[in-house]
Amino acid sequence: MIPKVIHYCWFGRNPLPEPAKRCIEGWQRVCPAYEIREWNEENYDIGSACAFVRDAYRSRKWAFVSDYVRLDVVYRYGGIYLDTDVELLRAPDELLADGRGYFGFENEEMVQTGLGFAAEKGNEIVREMKELYHHLQFDGNRLTELACPGLNTAVLKKHGLKTDNTYQVIEGMKILPTEYLCPENIYSGRRNYTCQTVSVHHYDASWMNGAERRRLKGIAALKRRLPAGMVGWLRALFRTGRK
Repeated sequence: MIPKVIHYCWFGRNPLPEPAKRCIEGWQRVCPAYEIREWNEENYDIGSACAFVRDAYRSRKWAFVSDYVRLDVVYRYGGIYLDTDVELLRAPDELLADGRGYFGFENEEMVQTGLGFAAEKGNEIVREMKELYHHLQFDGNRLTELACPGLNTAVLKKHGLKTDNTYQVIEGMKILPTEYLCPENIYSGRRNYTCQTVSVHHYDASWMNGAERRRLKGIAALKRRLPAGMVGWLRALFRTGRK
């Protein structure tokens, strides 16, 4: 059985920003029977974590610290994890009914634990995702490559994941299409809210600096305004210009 505990991470000893506070207050309203547990420097020993986490922490890349810690605490205690920029629209009780847990697609190909995921204590797939970090070296010049969607998806593909944004069951874990946990596509602007939608990920992109976040939002806005063919042409032109 998955305990009714929502875990979230907040490292760096900075105050929670107002958008994060609003999301967490929303969790409390939607899930009054759930315990909400923050993980930070006071209750999680960074020094005993793997080298990837220690190096990410020294580099002040808190989101990459969270990528590992979320897996570790859910593996050890069971429960639900949510990023602090996830807005819950309704309680995920139906997704927990079978007691096994879930992950969700963030786009047509990638699964992302930051959207929210749930598992029993000792879940084998969560263990594999966690232990992958034990063999990685943190590198501040490779942040996109080390971002969790690619790593999370790689583990699930070993268990037979089809990267096609369809509902699947892998080792008892539900893999949910984007309409469940990620109904808004940051790049295309496409929205797909349905009766299945449980939450919305607002993509704070805290692992980027301010300039990088502004660039991401600018690119996303441009893509939403251009025909698909022109977006591909501009991408090819940009790549050619960088050679």
